[in-house]
Amino acid sequence: MASTGGKMLSAEERRRQKELEEARKAGLAAPEVDEEGNAINPHIPQFMASAPWYLNNDHPSLKHQRNWKGGPQGDDKGWYDRGAKVFQATKYRKGACENCGSMSHKTKDCMERPRSKGAKYTNKNIAADEKMQDVNMVSFDAKRDRWNGYSADEWTKQAENFDKMAEMRAEVRRKELLEQKFKNGSDGGDDVDNAAVAAEAAAEAAAAAGNEDKILEDGVEEEDKVVEEEESGFAKIEKRVRASGAATGTVRNLRIREDTAKYLLNLDVESAHYDPKSRSMREDPNPEKDPSEKTFAGDNFIRQTGGHSDSFKTLNLFSITAYEKGQDTHLQATPSQAEAAYKAFQMKKASLQGQSKSTLLDKYGSAASAPTEDILALRGTEAYVEYDAAGRVIRGQEVKACSRYEEDVHPGNHTSVWGSWWKEGTWGYACCHQTVKNAYCTGVAGQGAAEDTAAALQKNMIAYAEKKAKQAAADEGDEEESEDDQEDNGRGMDGKKKSKKRLEGVKPGNAAGVWGSEADKEDIQLDQNKLREAIKRAEKAARAEEEEGLEGGGGGGAGGDDRKRGYNSLNEDYNVSAEDMEAYRMKKSRGDDPLAAIEAAKAAQKEKSAGKYGGGGGSGDNYDFV
Repeated sequence: MASTGGKMLSAEERRRQKELEEARKAGLAAPEVDEEGNAINPHIPQFMASAPWYLNNDHPSLKHQRNWKGGPQGDDKGWYDRGAKVFQATKYRKGACENCGSMSHKTKDCMERPRSKGAKYTNKNIAADEKMQDVNMVSFDAKRDRWNGYSADEWTKQAENFDKMAEMRAEVRRKELLEQKFKNGSDGGDDVDNAAVAAEAAAEAAAAAGNEDKILEDGVEEEDKVVEEEESGFAKIEKRVRASGAATGTVRNLRIREDTAKYLLNLDVESAHYDPKSRSMREDPNPEKDPSEKTFAGDNFIRQTGGHSDSFKTLNLFSITAYEKGQDTHLQATPSQAEAAYKAFQMKKASLQGQSKSTLLDKYGSAASAPTEDILALRGTEAYVEYDAAGRVIRGQEVKACSRYEEDVHPGNHTSVWGSWWKEGTWGYACCHQTVKNAYCTGVAGQGAAEDTAAALQKNMIAYAEKKAKQAAADEGDEEESEDDQEDNGRGMDGKKKSKKRLEGVKPGNAAGVWGSEADKEDIQLDQNKLREAIKRAEKAARAEEEEGLEGGGGGGAGGDDRKRGYNSLNEDYNVSAEDMEAYRMKKSRGDDPLAAIEAAKAAQKEKSAGKYGGGGGSGDNYDFV
């Protein structure tokens, strides 16, 4: 590191020089002095305090920072002498203003009222020449001095007017106090000494006027002065070393010492950032603390307080919600429109709430309001009534029990009240036996119609029960006949055992009915003979459909040719039994089944072998019912 003169310094010398600079900045050591004896501020940066190398300065100096430019300096405090006159001519001069005759300006720049005949032609009322002045302001501050040329005469007149107004107010105050004292003395009685009252009032008025004058003169009351004296006690005095050798100085710190500094609330370096220049800590230094125990929650917390932030949030939320619901409002684009829409919304909301409140009050009343005359009449009475030990009335009129239901109300032209008739757990009207409260009265005819309806309903229920019983008996007889036919069948024991074995697994689940639903929860026992016949019928129908399809040109489908159906062929009176449904399920082809092709190939092979060897033995039904 090089010194001021360009000499290289050792590490120890650099350390001592740095310590000396820090001591000078702290005020513990005397600052440097230039060749003229002026102290050099130690806080001036080194690149400004050190002179360039080509000046060959061996001692500290600040001359290289001064303005050495020569030349005449103007008057920085000079200004135009407005309104000054220098010469009054008596006749018109060549080159002067044709309107007023002054040499200070031209005709087009004249500020006087245009004359009908100018001074050039009349030689009368020649205006005086104005003082022409050139103000030369060279310095930077003089060019930007806003108070240059200001005259305090106008303010002096205004201050005098203020003083006069203060005196008038004090005089009015004295008169008011005197009138008040005289009035109080006259109201007190005749023995009051009016002279004493007047003297006391005059003294108080003078004291009040003197106090007011004092306030007006000083501009500050005594209490304000005391507060300033108390606040001045917060000044912190520190000794500073000057170039002249004195060691005194004052540094004022206005922070209240009773409060803990923001940066001392949390000493963790990872906590909220404190800006020493603006003395602000925006984040919360102790976010984990209970809010009730905090004395400071960050400057952002204070920024969120007040009505402006809440109103802005509410208005922004309203504009967003209104835009989502189809209303063309935008707070940033059209703030006035959004605010007007929000005010209209608030007014409409308040009116609707008022209507709702009034409706509820009209319907149910208000417990806070005074009770009505009807309620007051039910509270108590002066009628004398005596009761025995059992609660029966001995003397006086018996009080009727009040009901919470409507009494003596006959809607719908009824002659009796609702609930006057009851039958089989149903309430109704006694006049017409209607069981619907909103029904219209039908009189005696309604009673007969109600009885006929009940009788017809009972008759239908009985007929339905008999029909169900007959159907159950018929099904039971069919099962017995099928068992007898099976016993009388002339085929051998081997064929019977084989057929029985093949039909053992043909039972739907316990939860499935005939149609595959859960309506019938009981087990369904299928007749094996009927099932075998149903399978034969299904095969016959399938072969007939295939033959019709071949005859029709190879277009045979699942339903055949609809043009060859007979008339009313879809209206056959045929009941599908459980055996028919089971045969349909067994013979139904499933296209999504991967084993369907294998089963079809097996069936074709069996048919081919049966035709080659002249048919199979047994009953001729080679089906696996597992």
